[in-house]
Amino acid sequence: MIPLHDDNPTEIRPYVTWALIAVCVLVFLWQQTPGNEPAVLSLGFIPAVLFGSAELAPELVMVPAALTPVTAMFLHGGWMHLIGNMLYLWIFGNNVEDAMGHGRFVAFYLVCGLAAAAAQAALDPASRIPMIGASGAIAGVLGAYALLYPRARVLVLVPIFVIFFTVRLPALWVLGGWFVLQGINAALADSSGGGVAWWAHIGGFVAGLALIWFFKRRSIKLLATPARSPSGLTVVRSRIRPSRPSQHVPTVSRRRRGPWGRP
Repeated sequence: MIPLHDDNPTEIRPYVTWALIAVCVLVFLWQQTPGNEPAVLSLGFIPAVLFGSAELAPELVMVPAALTPVTAMFLHGGWMHLIGNMLYLWIFGNNVEDAMGHGRFVAFYLVCGLAAAAAQAALDPASRIPMIGASGAIAGVLGAYALLYPRARVLVLVPIFVIFFTVRLPALWVLGGWFVLQGINAALADSSGGGVAWWAHIGGFVAGLALIWFFKRRSIKLLATPARSPSGLTVVRSRIRPSRPSQHVPTVSRRRRGPWGRP
């Protein structure tokens, strides 16, 4: 299933979500310029380098190893990697930012990304494979959204062989299904090889579930119902009755004369 849109309005403009998407796109374009191919090694998160069991060549070092779990969040391995991550952030990030406010959302996003990196590193602290991508931090956004708006309707594209159709499903189904899929893939994947960092996705999602309690604004309730109907139109339950025309028609007396008498 590929999410396309959610029927869940926001009260503020999601400037942070837009900024994160813009930064990720700009960094990816920078990666594509000649001479920046080693950026994945220089700015990606390599557990073995962070924990001291391996070292980068001096010419590859761009930032301290302790900062690479942060810099890695803004790197991507290809166009599909970038587009997939930004699609999820675009659809679900605005509502989570709305529930927290701009400043808290920045902190929440980064902390979830760090939690995702920690989960992947805990699985194999001696790994020399660079971990890159925003998916761990975005997984935290998905976890928060699942607790905030489980009944929000999400329009998803469902491919079955060569047939594609769309359907609206509750966010809990979409995001819960996504999380279960990450767990299945993590159980089947070979952790010693490259590929998708499934445990980072799991760690980020769990971090989002846990941290939303502390980052949301006090006025925001969890498990809320969206303010709009599945069609995206505001539901108004009051009934409007047609008013009856008045039966009284004003008349003008013809007997009334002016002060000057009859003409």
